[in-house]
Amino acid sequence: MIAIDAPQSMASLPPGPDDAPDYAVELSGVTKAYRGKIALDGVDLCIPRGSLFGLLGPNGAGKSTLINILAGLVMKSAGSVRVWGTDIDADPRQARAAIGVVPQELILDPFFTPRETLELQAGLYGVPKRERRTDAILEAVGLADKAAAPARTLSGGMRRRLMVAKALVHAPPVLVLDEPTAGVDVELRQMLWAHVRELNANGTTVLLTTHYLEEAEELCDRIAILHHGKLVTCEPTRQLLGRIEDKVLTITLAQPLAHLPDALSGMGLERTGPAELVFRYCPSQTRIGDLFAALAVAGLAVADVKTDQTDLQDVFLRLTGHDAGS
Repeated sequence: MIAIDAPQSMASLPPGPDDAPDYAVELSGVTKAYRGKIALDGVDLCIPRGSLFGLLGPNGAGKSTLINILAGLVMKSAGSVRVWGTDIDADPRQARAAIGVVPQELILDPFFTPRETLELQAGLYGVPKRERRTDAILEAVGLADKAAAPARTLSGGMRRRLMVAKALVHAPPVLVLDEPTAGVDVELRQMLWAHVRELNANGTTVLLTTHYLEEAEELCDRIAILHHGKLVTCEPTRQLLGRIEDKVLTITLAQPLAHLPDALSGMGLERTGPAELVFRYCPSQTRIGDLFAALAVAGLAVADVKTDQTDLQDVFLRLTGHDAGS
C-alpha cells in the first residue's frame, strides 16, 4: 500500500486538520418516512473524527437510508445532519465534497477504463487536472496494471476495488463503505481491509456497514446498531462486547467419565461427551479456581481447557433478535 496525498486547492475542500470538527458526522433527530412507513425514527448519532465506525442492523433497519441521506441522495423528513462540520441543508455542495461513498451496487461504465473512470469522477468533483491523483489511487487499490483495461473485462473483485477508488478521487475526510466486501473472496477482503486501515491511520474517518460481524468486531473502534429505524446502541466496541459477560468453558478430561458426580453437576457442569465437560458462567460471579478444585477432589485429571466468550454476534442477537444476515 502507498499513501495518497490530498489535493491542495479544491474550491470545496473541507476544513483542514487545524480547524477540523470533533465529529465527522452528526445526526440530530433524523427521521425519514416513506408513504407513512418510518425508515428512520429520530436518530441521534455522532461519529468522532478519525474513527473507524461500524453501523450494523438487520435488513430493513434503516442503514441504507441513513447513508443515502449523508450522500445527498435521499431527503430526510425531519432533523439535522452535519458532515465534517457542514449542514447538508445549508451547504449541500460543501457537505458532499467532504464525503465519499462506496455503495453496495457496482455502478460502473463497462466501456470506460479505470483511469478514465477516475478522471471523470475527479472532473465531476472539480478537482483540477494538476492535482488529480489517479495513478496513485489506482496503485493503492491494486489496479495500476489494469489502468487501461475496459471495466467490463475486470473481475468482480477488481470492480469492487475500482468503486473504492472512485470514492477517493476528491480526498474526502469521510469515507462510507456500504457492504464493501459482500460477495468477494477472502484474499480480496483482506486486501480491502488493509487499505481501509491505512486510510484510517492517515486520518480518514471511515463509516462501515457490514453483515460480517467478525469484521466489524476486529476493525471498528465504535459500533452503532439500528433496529426498526431506531438507534439501539452506540458504544465503543469493547464496552459493547462487555454487555454480555457469559463465558463457556469446555474441559477435556484425561480419561472418559461414565457419569458426572453429583457435586460437579450441582456446580452447573454438564457432560457433553465421554471425556468432555461444559461449564457456563459469569466471570464476575464465579471463581473458576473453585471449579478446578472440585475436579481435583473428584479425582478427575484435566487434559485440555478451551474458553469461548461473548462476540459481536451474541450482542447483536441479544439487542435485535435477528441474525446479522437477516
